[in-house]
Amino acid sequence: MGAGAILIMAVGLAMDAFAVSLCKGLTLRRYQLRYSILTGLWFGGFQALMPVIGYLLGARFQSAIANVDHWIAFVLLALIGGNMIREALGEDEEMDPSFSIRAMLPMAVATSIDALAVGVTFAFLQVSIVLAVSMIGIVTFLIAGAGVKIGQVFGTKFRAGAEIFGGVVLILLGIKILLEHLGIVAF
Repeated sequence: MGAGAILIMAVGLAMDAFAVSLCKGLTLRRYQLRYSILTGLWFGGFQALMPVIGYLLGARFQSAIANVDHWIAFVLLALIGGNMIREALGEDEEMDPSFSIRAMLPMAVATSIDALAVGVTFAFLQVSIVLAVSMIGIVTFLIAGAGVKIGQVFGTKFRAGAEIFGGVVLILLGIKILLEHLGIVAF
């Protein structure tokens, strides 16, 4: 998987964090740059940490499942993407306006669970984990930070669209991986 595909995946993974950041921005009476920085650090940090954990788990079991790794990558990405789309079409959740550890930690973990599963696929695909987590962390930091400001300015109209976009991107990447490994297409 090349840097371009990793960048696209990073954007797709960041969409959950973007949607939550938009909602955080909605809770603000007055915007301060520190809210974007805090949100970017929380979400970007966890989006970078979780693939490392997934990668370490995947690398440990890679030899045992090497013959089906492309199917695992496809299924994981399709499930993650489908779940993002399902959540986008579901009911809106109540958002805590606080930026405390108690408020931010659960959201950072929840929005990065999909990155854990992606980290497992990185081990199977033998992706450069340093490059991947760096790109994922930086992209998520920037997108989540911007999401706070955009949410404060524009409201909720982008939340569902962002999650649907992220879900579709992850599903398409899973299909691409599967088709490449089956020899059907070469990207």
